[in-house]
Amino acid sequence: MTKLAIGIKLERCIGCQTCAFSCKMQNNVPDGMLWNRVISEGADNEDGSVGTYPNVSRTYLPLACQHCENPACQKVCPTGATYKDEMGRVEIDYQKCIGCRMCMAACPFNARVFNWVKPERATGFDYGDAEVPARKKGVMEKCTLCKERTDRGENPMCVECCPARARVFGDLDDPESEISKLRASGNVRILLEEKGTRPQVFYVK
Repeated sequence: MTKLAIGIKLERCIGCQTCAFSCKMQNNVPDGMLWNRVISEGADNEDGSVGTYPNVSRTYLPLACQHCENPACQKVCPTGATYKDEMGRVEIDYQKCIGCRMCMAACPFNARVFNWVKPERATGFDYGDAEVPARKKGVMEKCTLCKERTDRGENPMCVECCPARARVFGDLDDPESEISKLRASGNVRILLEEKGTRPQVFYVK
């Protein structure tokens, strides 16, 4: 079996948003949407801090689909559009998606975005990987773990472009992989573990 995953070293994340925009470019994500974003934990805005000057702090948290082993989004999808593939990724069949947004409500990570309007791009044309399927108005979108790239044996674009090398990608079912060793380090944080969805994305403190 294969269980593709990403580990993120939080102490290396500098909040530059390169992961978010490289994802957007790779996957032809329309204006006004992101599949991958970086938030400031505990702050009331995207690039905020916690505390009162001069005692302030800021911790960045990159956030996207967690590619859960037990995905809540899949359970509520009435058409089977959301599914787990043979590589352990949570994917969407856009042809089956009816836009009911049940998955959006079920996802505890707020990782899904919906095409409320006809997708538009500032460039006026599509961009990114030509193999990434086009999405139309009325369907859900989210991180695919760069399915097209990872099918070719390449890293997801967010991993490839991170200037701080904060991200590690690999197969959790391979005990000799870097990501498996990172996960076994014991210094790992899983988001909303109490929800029981068993995310395959994890954070190293």
